[in-house]
Amino acid sequence: MAFPERFSNLPEYAFPRLRALLADITPGLSAGESPMVLTIGEPRHPMPDFVAGVMADSIGELAKYPVNEGTPELLAAIGGWLGRRHDLDVAPDRLMILNGTREGLFNAALALCPETKNGQRPAVLIPNPFYQVYAVAAAAVHADPVFVPATPDTGNLPDYAALDPALLDRVALAYLCSPANPQGAVAGRDYLERLLALAERHDFLILADECYSEIWRDAPPPGALKVATDMGLPDRVVMFNSLSKRSNLPGLRSGFAAGGLAQIRQMRRLRSYAGAPLPLPVQRVSERAWAEEAHVDASREMYQQKYRIADRVLGNVPGYRPVEGGFFLWLPVPDGEAAARKLWAEAGIQVLPGAYLSRDVGGTNPGRGFIRVALVADAAQTDTALTRLRAVLYDDIAEG
Repeated sequence: MAFPERFSNLPEYAFPRLRALLADITPGLSAGESPMVLTIGEPRHPMPDFVAGVMADSIGELAKYPVNEGTPELLAAIGGWLGRRHDLDVAPDRLMILNGTREGLFNAALALCPETKNGQRPAVLIPNPFYQVYAVAAAAVHADPVFVPATPDTGNLPDYAALDPALLDRVALAYLCSPANPQGAVAGRDYLERLLALAERHDFLILADECYSEIWRDAPPPGALKVATDMGLPDRVVMFNSLSKRSNLPGLRSGFAAGGLAQIRQMRRLRSYAGAPLPLPVQRVSERAWAEEAHVDASREMYQQKYRIADRVLGNVPGYRPVEGGFFLWLPVPDGEAAARKLWAEAGIQVLPGAYLSRDVGGTNPGRGFIRVALVADAAQTDTALTRLRAVLYDDIAEG
C-alpha cells in the first residue's frame, strides 16, 4: 500500500526519539531524589480557580452542538483581550476559535497557501529550530520548506531578509514564533516592522505564533498583528494564541486566530468542513479566562522568579543567554544527545536535545549544540534541578 511521499522525509517526533535515546539508561539518583522531567512545555502552575465552577455550570450544554466559529460571548472576550493587550479593535468576523494553536498553525497553511506563487512551487519560511507543526504544514500543501537559521548570531530569530530575492518572490507563508520556542528570544517592534516590509515587498503572509506572549521577563512582547495594523498592513498577518501557556490550561485545547477579514473567512470556510468545534463548556471557560488577568499576572511572576534562579545558577556558563520570554532555557552543550544521556544517567534529569527541534540543512543542524530545558516545575524544584544540571554538565566552570 502506497503512502504520500511528501511525509516520508519527516523525522520522528521529538518525544519518541527521546524515549528511544534514553531507553537503555537507568536514571542516576541519590537516596531521596526523584526523576525530574524538564522536556515538555506543559505548564504546571495552578489553573484558574474558576474553571471547575464554570465547567460545572455549563455541563448541560454538552447536549448541544457547539458553535463552530465560537460563541458571540467568546469572540467578544477575545476581542476585549486584544483591545486591552494590544490596543487593537478586531471585529468578530476577523477571529476564529481553535482547538489550541497547533490546529490553526497547521490549517492556516491548508487554507491560505496557494498551489503556485508567481508561476512556481510556493515556499514556506520556517525558523530553524522550530515548532514541528510548521514543517508538516508545509509538506501537507506541497510547498518547499525553507529552514532559516535562528541562532545566537541572528539573535535567535530568523533573518528572512538575508534570503535570495528570487526565493522570497515565491514565498507564500512565513512562520514566526515570538517569544521563540525553544530559544526564548522576543521579536521587537523594529524586527517586526522589517519583516512586514519584506512581506509586503514580496507578497507573502506572516503566521505569527504568539502562544508564549504572556510569559515575559521585563516588558510585554509586541504583537505582530498590532505592528501590522499600525503600518496599515493588517492583511499581512494571522496571529495565533491560546490559553495553554497564558492560563495554564493546556488540556482545555482552546485558542484563536486573528487576522485580515479575507484570511479569516478562508480559514473559517475550511474549518466548517474539517475542524472540530470546541464543546460549549470549554468555550464558557474560555470566555472567562480571556476576560481575566489576575491569574495571568500571578503565573508570570512565578516564571520571572524562575528566570532569576536560572540566571543565578547558570549565569556564568559560557554562551548562556537570559530568557526574554516563554519558559524554556536553550543551553549550550558540545552535543545535545550526549548531554541528555549524561543528565539522565547521572542526575535523573530529562531534557530535550536541541537537534530534535531542528532540521539538518547543508550538513548543519543549528540545534545540535543545545538542550532545551522547560521551566515548568515550581521554584524550589527548578532550583534543585538546575543546580544538579550544572554540576553534571558545567562543573568545570569556575564559580563566578
